[in-house]
Amino acid sequence: MSQQQEEMSFWDHLEALRWTLFRCVIALIVFTVTGFVFMQYLFDTVILAPTRADFILYRVLCELTRSIPLMPDFCDETYHVKIFNVKLASPFFISMSTSFWLALLITFPYLVYEVWKFISPALYDYEKKNVRWAFLCGTIMFFIGCAVGYFFVFPMTLRFLATWDISVAIENQSSLESYVDMFIMLIFIMGIVFEMPLVSWLLSKMGLLTRSFFNKYRRHAIVGLLIAAAFITPSGDPFTLGCVFLPLYGLYELSALFVKKAPKEEDDIGTEVAKT
Repeated sequence: MSQQQEEMSFWDHLEALRWTLFRCVIALIVFTVTGFVFMQYLFDTVILAPTRADFILYRVLCELTRSIPLMPDFCDETYHVKIFNVKLASPFFISMSTSFWLALLITFPYLVYEVWKFISPALYDYEKKNVRWAFLCGTIMFFIGCAVGYFFVFPMTLRFLATWDISVAIENQSSLESYVDMFIMLIFIMGIVFEMPLVSWLLSKMGLLTRSFFNKYRRHAIVGLLIAAAFITPSGDPFTLGCVFLPLYGLYELSALFVKKAPKEEDDIGTEVAKT
């Protein structure tokens, strides 16, 4: 622990926390206002992009469809999800809320840096090294998860739900509130899901989780992840199910690698090595 941190009083800590929160709030306000100003452009080019047939995922899957017969057809050039609005004030308030969530997403690395800068003086050098890597890996994994949510999970879920016909007399449309809520929810959920290795590492450091847990419940995890993948992309085809299941299972195995072995496990491994 640094000498400067030892000399800080309670009020010094409180003052440092106040300035940390102030900088975080200012960053959020600046990016929220900026996002609100450009919200129409963001909606047209980013948020509503999965509603059109020219979205990058659909074009890639269209090319794969031509070479893999088992895949569903993604080459429908007429595909378009109609979004409607019934409340006069909804576009304004949705613009504000969406601007905030996008600002939170963009400023996430800076917010993590501010948290790190606040707590780092209270850590020893070896602790700083571990926590620094944890923050860095957590930030990277969060953005990877959000990218997977935007470029794959949300478009596939949207396409399935938008093309599911209950009757030829009913035209599928989506309200603005429903579309934006699902858009934000799935992207942030995938970002949080990709934090699983970091959470597992932290629980391991606290002595609450060992690698034997992953070995014991691997079969249960496979079944659960298959159900989760089927829920996220309920299109029914093996290709789509596999594309969602494999990254989730990869996160499970990656989490197991980040978790330390229990002392008994290490002793058993050492005994087996000695026998051989």
